[in-house]
Amino acid sequence: MPFNRRSFLEKATQLGTLSALAPTAFGATGPPDNEKNTFVTGPYLQNVSQTEATIMWVTSKNSLSWVEYGAGMHLSLKGYRYRNGHIEANNKINKITLKDLKPGTTYKYRIVSSEILNFQPAKVQYAEAIKSPMYTFKTPGTNDEEVKLVIFNDIHDRPQTIPYMLYRHGYTGNKPDFDFVVFNGDCFDNVNTEQQVFEHLINPAVDIFAKETPFILTQGNHETRGAFSRNIPDYFAYPTEDYYYAFTQGPVRFVVMDSGEDKTDDNWEYSGLAAYDQYRVQERAWLEKEIESEAFKKAPFRVVLIHIPPFHSGDWHGPLHNRELFAPLFAKGKVDLVLSGHTHRYGVHNPDATHPYPIVIGGGPLEGNRTLIKLHANAKELNLRMIRDDGEEVGKYTARKTKT
Repeated sequence: MPFNRRSFLEKATQLGTLSALAPTAFGATGPPDNEKNTFVTGPYLQNVSQTEATIMWVTSKNSLSWVEYGAGMHLSLKGYRYRNGHIEANNKINKITLKDLKPGTTYKYRIVSSEILNFQPAKVQYAEAIKSPMYTFKTPGTNDEEVKLVIFNDIHDRPQTIPYMLYRHGYTGNKPDFDFVVFNGDCFDNVNTEQQVFEHLINPAVDIFAKETPFILTQGNHETRGAFSRNIPDYFAYPTEDYYYAFTQGPVRFVVMDSGEDKTDDNWEYSGLAAYDQYRVQERAWLEKEIESEAFKKAPFRVVLIHIPPFHSGDWHGPLHNRELFAPLFAKGKVDLVLSGHTHRYGVHNPDATHPYPIVIGGGPLEGNRTLIKLHANAKELNLRMIRDDGEEVGKYTARKTKT
């Protein structure tokens, strides 16, 4: 649906005034009983593949929720979430995956939630359902010849960056110039509350694009910190239970890595709760299999998304451990590009004797150093542009297919 530029700028201004996290609107027990059920946030798209799409939203009251959808003009299908024979109900966080979709097809959908007023063994009482407007999304095609995406990194609790950068550099007219968005780590300083996750990432994404265009959150080292950090998987959808995975869209095989923390596991800041060395070793075993997979080998281009770059990121333990474990496999797999953040120093580091692949590092959170990376690939060529918040192009890279 079309985007209104004026409301876009107004939203950016509103988000820019957030100076501190307010207490949650209605506390841990939820809203008062006499308040009506509402959509707290969403819907937002996750994991849209050729045959599946996950739609997420959060309600203010415990509910039974579902998605009404269809490929034509009518919403003739319903999607629920199932667990062990149960239709999921009496919950607020909704994560419903629509399956058996057709590749390259546009679907209409809306979300529906009915508050559960009384949950008895043989009788459940529901309130009148609330419904969203209709939205659309399109599944990737099996023979798509191109893919476009934009990449943020290191926003660090400055949600105004999202509308500011997308409004100026992510749209052609009112149409988004991307198939999906990547938040490549450190969207937060520390993850402390649910409201922070809503206000500083999900809500801006929903307001701007995420009802109809999916996004990916890769884990940065700051996503690992804070009392609410262990709840992050509840609010996002991944192909597996892990933060590392791979998928193909158009001519690109995307390899999403989790670089973990940047200090040793026994560092005092982690209070004895970190085990990232073991985790990265486990991740390396997965990566060894991924670079030998048919999907990886046959892709015209292979792009790695990882928050901490394996080079050009200092000599702390985390960067060095990532380098030791992952860099040789990136080289062995002949990846075409590594996209990172973490250092807050934007730059394009061309292939050299230490890394036979380019490493592109995005900027930091402060005005004058914020960047948006735009990636466009077809079967023959991959093009990258990095744009600073003042509109200046501060990096570019092109890779051409030479494989037969």
